[in-house]
Amino acid sequence: MRHLAYVSVLAGCLLAAIWLEPVLRVGVFRRWRRLLLTVLPVAGVFVLWDLAAIAAGHWHFDESQMTGVVFPGRLPLDEVLFFLVVPVCAVLGFEAVGKVLRRPAGDE
Repeated sequence: MRHLAYVSVLAGCLLAAIWLEPVLRVGVFRRWRRLLLTVLPVAGVFVLWDLAAIAAGHWHFDESQMTGVVFPGRLPLDEVLFFLVVPVCAVLGFEAVGKVLRRPAGDE
């Protein structure tokens, strides 16, 4: 089970934030294009950053805690998921705070 440690933490983060969508009706997933335009560019930059750090020998991963799925450049699937899950959780949290405080983000 240790090989699922990273993915388990990501699943926990997502579970801790995803309830905001139906309970507070924040509409993050309903506006999926907006979410993709928010998350994908950032994820892309960090994937490139990680690839550069791995290639330079500055960054490595504990393979015993990873799924074992590795992309070219020795980038683990778990790390790519991190760059997708954490921003989605952050957007859910941001939208939830705006909804509770009744403060628009400025683009409504």
